[in-house]
Amino acid sequence: MHRLGTIAGTEEAIRWGFQANEHPPVLRTHDRYGHRIDEVDFHPSWHELMKVAVGEGLHAMPWREKRPGAHAARAAAFYVWSQVEGGHGCPISMTYAALPVLRKEPELAREWEPLLTSLDYEPQLRPHAGKKGALLGMGMTERQGGSDVRANTTRADPIGHGEYLITGHKWFVSAPMCDAFIVLAQAPGGLSCFLLPRVLPDGTRNAMHIQRLKDKLGNRSNASSEVEFDAARAVLIGEEGRGVRTIIDMVNHTRLDCVIGSASLMRQAVAQATHHAAHRMAFGKLLAAQPLMINVLADLAVESEATTALMMRIAAGFDDDGQKVFRRLATAVAKYWCTKRAGGVVAEALECLGGNGYVEESIMPRLYREAPLNSIWEGSGNVNALDVLRALEREPRALDAYFAEVDEARGADPRLDESRATLEAELSGRSEATARRVVELLATVLEASLLVRHGDPAVAEVFCDSRLRGGHHHYGTLRPTEKLKPIVERATPLPA
Repeated sequence: MHRLGTIAGTEEAIRWGFQANEHPPVLRTHDRYGHRIDEVDFHPSWHELMKVAVGEGLHAMPWREKRPGAHAARAAAFYVWSQVEGGHGCPISMTYAALPVLRKEPELAREWEPLLTSLDYEPQLRPHAGKKGALLGMGMTERQGGSDVRANTTRADPIGHGEYLITGHKWFVSAPMCDAFIVLAQAPGGLSCFLLPRVLPDGTRNAMHIQRLKDKLGNRSNASSEVEFDAARAVLIGEEGRGVRTIIDMVNHTRLDCVIGSASLMRQAVAQATHHAAHRMAFGKLLAAQPLMINVLADLAVESEATTALMMRIAAGFDDDGQKVFRRLATAVAKYWCTKRAGGVVAEALECLGGNGYVEESIMPRLYREAPLNSIWEGSGNVNALDVLRALEREPRALDAYFAEVDEARGADPRLDESRATLEAELSGRSEATARRVVELLATVLEASLLVRHGDPAVAEVFCDSRLRGGHHHYGTLRPTEKLKPIVERATPLPA
């Protein structure tokens, strides 16, 4: 962590982040002879970012180091490094999440896992058997369905020995330069899961054609594409007709990374705002010494710390199969709540810098454009809120596991106990129309419990006072207290 943090703080690494976004990827569909090649060219800075991420094992740490705490350690490292640049985290996240899916086919896992857990970054497209390292992507959504993958029309025709020909399209395939993709397609037995390589063993390109790259609001360093499959070869993972069940582990891991990404965005935004305020003079004194600015900065810092605590607790749950039902519920709760909060934190932090934060020389516009991504990727807000209700209905033990965690802090703060009672009342009358309110309560009560037990006491006190008692609609509306200034100082980056 110290080594990775040191690299992340260098001028060179920060420059990589800016350059990778100022020079977005370029699609080359054909070579000069008119032959289809479907390649994406990236700025050298992208490759430098990827080299560090892969070299530090951010794509594979828990699968390489089979020991307690590996998922939590990986979450902390991904949180630190993502503050440099978020877009290149996409292929890193997908590769991390794909391993549990591949392990459902032991033969595929034996073939691919050594490459997917390697610390060597090899971006060239060639047969995976001759590479030292590989990355994995995924393709699920289609034009007509979006999050409703059961509406997919892409077809998978069996040709024997577990192989299929995939014909159809995918509306959003990020990082299309990956070595293979987990895709969903309609086989004779129903929606099924497949591994589709980019390059076939004989060196020819698989029939996965990139139609165009998306012109996105943010995440501009990362190539997101629309693709067509023209009888592309793929191998079945799991059973026909059970594609969603097969791929669900991948979704849960990438949802965890959406939470980590949002926590990382918040922390970078708070670091920028507190640093600016510590050095900027206005009306005769530093911004950081002015009461209303202290209120705003403390509020942002509290939100950032609560999100980080929740992120780390859920990541730790992935280290223990005994916590499977807890993490199933808590991941969906955090995916909804933390990704929603990121946009507000980044916007308010940008405002702390004024015009200096609104210009492209600042990192703040990039953070602002990036913030909505994690609430959209892997299911938008409504999809995740409804998924929480589905988890509560299908797995009754999940709520017991949730309250067992919350109740570790029972009696420590009366506001937390009151909010727990309110939550129980809301749960008893839950419906689709109230799903967002229920998930918000689930999130804030869990965050409060974690902060009361493990967080800075001043942060925990301010969180419970502002988030559990209601009335917290805008940042900077905390009740004035002597605890706010130390919270800001705690959040301010130290001098180099």
